[in-house]
Amino acid sequence: MPLAMNKEVFITCAVTGSGATQDRSPHVPRSPKQIADNAIAAAKAGAAIVHCHVRDPETGAPSRDPAMFREVTERIRDADTDVVLNLTAGMGGDMTFGDPEHPLPVNEAGTDMAGATERVAHVAECLPEICTLDCGTMNFAEADYVMTNTPGMLQAMGRMMTELGVKPEIEAFDTGHLWYARQLVTDGILESPALVQLCMGVPWGAPDDLNTLMAMVNNIPDDWTFSAFSLGRNQMAYVAAAVLAGGNVRVGLEDNLMLDRGVLAENWQLVERAREIVERMGARVIGPEEVRQRLSLVKRAPRG
Repeated sequence: MPLAMNKEVFITCAVTGSGATQDRSPHVPRSPKQIADNAIAAAKAGAAIVHCHVRDPETGAPSRDPAMFREVTERIRDADTDVVLNLTAGMGGDMTFGDPEHPLPVNEAGTDMAGATERVAHVAECLPEICTLDCGTMNFAEADYVMTNTPGMLQAMGRMMTELGVKPEIEAFDTGHLWYARQLVTDGILESPALVQLCMGVPWGAPDDLNTLMAMVNNIPDDWTFSAFSLGRNQMAYVAAAVLAGGNVRVGLEDNLMLDRGVLAENWQLVERAREIVERMGARVIGPEEVRQRLSLVKRAPRG
């Protein structure tokens, strides 16, 4: 497949994530106010979309607390800076087994398994324009941890998102996830054209070499919209790679803590750097209203 560079690019900023990064940089936001402030600053720097998790304000541990999602949502929507809101729905599928000789019972400290309705509860309450749908199960870095998203769970969550009028962003960590995403569309659970985020270099999903990236891109229907990112030192290289492959870009502290070698980044700085790369490539960075038009998104108020 020949390269077809994207000339009108949107930037997503993944503001905080759920990884154990909270003690590795003072810039990783924890409280709802800090997360919202980071999202607003990223929007001012050029991000059209902000992707938000929430954390325990004291410990920085990942959380699924709907009240914190609500506070983040309201703070962002009350700001004078427009941005498309993308909330995670990836929490609640965490399973950590015991040691290889005694895998059961599971390790309760590392396991957080919730039903479909509970996993989507904050989405139903906050009604963001976009929420994520991790489209498969995979071994996820740690030795005995599995990110669990069964076909039945994805069908249930996908139906809920579609009925809510919230556009799922399909998080694809490998080619099989794209295969199943196409099946969800074929089955009428997700609407077409779909939105995809290619998650590259996450152990142990798709490696972030360019051959694998293009294999992923070639498995996306032509009328779908996609973004791509990689982790750590390859984050900015993937800004260029994603645009060259015809996609959009994601940066942010969820995926990378460094601006330069030895220099800790803030979210807005990563967005600013990405914007500079995109524009120097001859493409235009588009804003939130153009993204809403392109993806048929509707900005709504949370449920009372």
